[in-house]
Amino acid sequence: MNQKVVVGMSGGVDSSVAAYLLKEQGYEVIGVTMRLWQEDSDREETGKECCSLSAVSDAKRVADAVGIPFYVMNFKDSFKENVVDYFVEEYIHGRTPNPCIACNRYVKWESLLKRSLEIGADYIATGHYARVVTRENNRYAVAVSKTAKKDQTYALYNLTQEQLSRTLMPVGEYTKEEIRAIADRIGLPVAEKPDSQEICFIPDHDHASFIARMAGERTPSGGNFVTSDGKVLGEHRGIVHYTVGQRKGLRLAMGKPVFVTGIRPDTNEVVIGEEHEVFTKELTAGQVHCMGVPKFKDGMRFLTKIRYAHPGAMASVFSGENDTLRVVFDQPQRAVTPGQSVVFYEDGCIAGGGVIQA
Repeated sequence: MNQKVVVGMSGGVDSSVAAYLLKEQGYEVIGVTMRLWQEDSDREETGKECCSLSAVSDAKRVADAVGIPFYVMNFKDSFKENVVDYFVEEYIHGRTPNPCIACNRYVKWESLLKRSLEIGADYIATGHYARVVTRENNRYAVAVSKTAKKDQTYALYNLTQEQLSRTLMPVGEYTKEEIRAIADRIGLPVAEKPDSQEICFIPDHDHASFIARMAGERTPSGGNFVTSDGKVLGEHRGIVHYTVGQRKGLRLAMGKPVFVTGIRPDTNEVVIGEEHEVFTKELTAGQVHCMGVPKFKDGMRFLTKIRYAHPGAMASVFSGENDTLRVVFDQPQRAVTPGQSVVFYEDGCIAGGGVIQA
């Protein structure tokens, strides 16, 4: 009997080709689109949101073309609790979150995998540009994809061993161009569909307005721009408008380029400094998660990424207080941002990671 796999289909070309590839490999494939979020049913869709009504329609057309059954599963409650509420709370507290990481861990894997196992599936699969491998220490790990340009491993660092043991990622063996070529060759209706945007539940990119709608009176009001030693430079619009390293949109006439170097939610202040003040050699990470290594030991060295688009830099890790990690880079890094994740790579595989605290 063929093994059964549930493919999370966003309506995009990557997950669509993933479903086709798995069927070609002999799996019994079921296509599923997750209903995650729709703040306003009357809102005009751009067609790029991975959780829009048009995405469901596109995924259904692909499933019909590939010849697999298709279902819609509702994970709105899980998405709101684990992604949207988390996103809003982090910004309110002066941090810059990565909602895709939370969505992957708690919705696209935890919720979808649980539901899939309940209906008799052996695996779940996605269209991520990444690969699941078994390391020499017998631990599962996410490995970088064939194409560095589209590599999506950073946002998958906190998946568990159980989740990885039940995960297939066929797209990781291909480049984006090869995936589009396959979609075109087999006549998939989404072969030329643009990639989805970064934050699917904020299609207008105005995260500050979204936070204000969701948080209401809890949204932080305006306060002071200050230097690191407390000198007041002007007034800001509210800390949710800013992130470490930001230069544009500050509306400060300083006669020279200045940057956000820190956010102080307790005093409602945004700290401003010159570019050299945005660089640091150390950070502290909490919520530490081990993937390709069973535990972190003092002095371990990794290629380390501090944001999705970061090229990576060499760093050493050391144990800190309260189960944190102290990460020391060989060279200073720009805009280490609380709320973002730090992810460690070893031989092209994720060793683990954590959430940047400071």
